[in-house]
Amino acid sequence: MKYTNEDQIKRKLGIESWRNLSKSNVIKFAAMMPDMDREVALKIIQQFPAFTKFALEILDAIGKAHEKTLAANKQSTDHVYQALQDTREILRGELDKDGLSPEDREKIFDRLMELARMASQKNTEDKQFLADALNKMAIVGGAVAALALAFVGGKFMAESGDKPDSSSGDAESSLEA
Repeated sequence: MKYTNEDQIKRKLGIESWRNLSKSNVIKFAAMMPDMDREVALKIIQQFPAFTKFALEILDAIGKAHEKTLAANKQSTDHVYQALQDTREILRGELDKDGLSPEDREKIFDRLMELARMASQKNTEDKQFLADALNKMAIVGGAVAALALAFVGGKFMAESGDKPDSSSGDAESSLEA
């Protein structure tokens, strides 16, 4: 959908006024920007005189939430590894007992191998979680940075009197050079 006016965007964000734009809505707004008419996006962004400060606050809040998520994941992972270690110690103790049949020893070895597979699986899951979390942070950070750049660019164009949709293409060709 191509957003061609501010009202469409406000409806999609569920707000009545740009003063009601929350931090979470700014992220939604950033995600919607590719579908917005360029002039409409710049007009909206220019309404936020303290947008850069707001963007930095968002990045800080996201960073803190990310740190808490990573800490909680580490704590959870540490508990799993500790439980696996405790179980291995119990099984080693069982192996030290006299009078175990070869079948009982084999069962204990099988359980030890199963614990090793579980640890490996947990390690793989943890690495995937961390990769996904990093990707999400990069996407959100990029969206906020894009908003900040759009704001600065829009403000620059407004101050210099240039139109964002200049048909001469000089600004774009000088950027490509």
